[in-house]
Amino acid sequence: PPSASPRHERRQALATLAASESPPMRRVLSSAPAAEMIGAAVAEKAAVRALSARAVSTAAAVATEEGGGISMKTKVPGPVGLRLMEQHGPQGASGGAISLFCDYRASDGCYLVDADGNRMLDMFSQIASLPLGYNHPSLLAAQADPLLATYSTSRCAIGLMPPMELPELLDETFLKIAPAGLSRVQTMLCGSSANENVFKAAMFAYRAKQRAKAGRGPTDFTRDELESCMVNQSPGCANDLSILSFRGGFHGRTMAALTCTHSKPVHKLDAPAFDWPTADFPALQYPLEHHAAENAAEEARCVDGARAIFEARLAEGRPVVGLIIEPILSEGGDLHASPSFFASLQRLCGEFDAAFIVDEVQTGVMASGHMWAHQAWGLPEAPDFVVFSKKALLGGYYFKEAFQPPQGYRIFNTWMGDMTKLLLFRAVLEAAEREGLQARAVSTGAALMRTLEAARERHPRAVRNLRGAGTIIAFDCETPEMRDELAAALRNNGVLVGTNGSQSIRFRPALIFGDEHVDEFEGVFAATLRQLAL
Repeated sequence: PPSASPRHERRQALATLAASESPPMRRVLSSAPAAEMIGAAVAEKAAVRALSARAVSTAAAVATEEGGGISMKTKVPGPVGLRLMEQHGPQGASGGAISLFCDYRASDGCYLVDADGNRMLDMFSQIASLPLGYNHPSLLAAQADPLLATYSTSRCAIGLMPPMELPELLDETFLKIAPAGLSRVQTMLCGSSANENVFKAAMFAYRAKQRAKAGRGPTDFTRDELESCMVNQSPGCANDLSILSFRGGFHGRTMAALTCTHSKPVHKLDAPAFDWPTADFPALQYPLEHHAAENAAEEARCVDGARAIFEARLAEGRPVVGLIIEPILSEGGDLHASPSFFASLQRLCGEFDAAFIVDEVQTGVMASGHMWAHQAWGLPEAPDFVVFSKKALLGGYYFKEAFQPPQGYRIFNTWMGDMTKLLLFRAVLEAAEREGLQARAVSTGAALMRTLEAARERHPRAVRNLRGAGTIIAFDCETPEMRDELAAALRNNGVLVGTNGSQSIRFRPALIFGDEHVDEFEGVFAATLRQLAL
């Protein structure tokens, strides 16, 4: 009732949350400090934003004590999982790539529980997209914010009628962690949609410069442009402009993003693509310290190749207006290059008036040890665009003022992001600061590298070309078949890892991954290598 007391409202809120079937939520509510925190948040919004460290740590301790470590009951997938796959097949099978069904209510921390009750150490974290693992107390507590309920039940068209809290939330989230030199941000739905709109923004800016040279304003369209664009033709459509991408790169599965994706044929087969150029990415030799001269020559060759593409396209009257690159080419096999290589690409973009686009979908939000992996390059100025998604919980991009769209509806869709994810990402950043998770990515990554280096000495066929930054780590196996066998055996023994490239295993743990998890992995990894006689 409207006259209900704050105590009554708190009781109602707690009763609603306690009715949840989620064991992690019940564990949070079982903690008296957490219960006080959640109840007070109903009456006072600020309580959610000033989460009690004691409440969160108490709830986390309960979850850890009750959950335990790896516990395997069946092979993966087990009988229940196989039955669910059979049931889901006629429904469409979610695209056909499902590897296992999961019980997300029973999962917590760095441990994923599948439909058969197998509890696995997850070192892949939903394709690198879980910043705080499963059912983190901070995110569960954030569910009590009345705004989250409002945004969930009344999802708004952010680009047309945003909520009054949007500017404040952006200041407290993405603009708080913006790369130096970038003060504008646009949220989107995912990494693919972010890249698609970045390409458009780069082309809008380039066309505006061309019109300026002709004495026209950025939106002074000719009749020919207005009419030809409606039938997908030039000059209204920028069919002569292109984005340069690199072999091994991955930027999404929508049409323009897919054109810039070159990691695996399965992503591209039977889909049309734009006539946009592709440059070579350096194929470095490892260990890096033993191949400095060869790797420098390889990077120089690739920079020269990119320059040749810029020059040829310009001479043909179809210029490259943007270059997109990942700090680590992830889907293509965790391919690395030196800071000087990326700085050379930025200089090329400046020379040819092209946008320098850094795709941090997989590398952003602290996993590399930096908030943004490109910050390790020491660039003289910010990239023109930095794209994010995954651990950021929603897609989007930072951009320079020069790339502000010249009019409304040019960069637009119905949702333009998701307000609920902004609230949750605020809780992620607060937890990361409180728990020192950026520093943990550095120290835990170093511990994991030491474990893998020791394994490389004992099993050189199974672990080779070891490379990484923070907890973004990968190694190659001798053959693709060996890689697949090792990844499957690790899963059946209770460790989930990712695969990429032709024969690589990659690690993408949550930011809460710690030394105790490295120790647990080390035991399983050593036993699995012995089991397979690798």
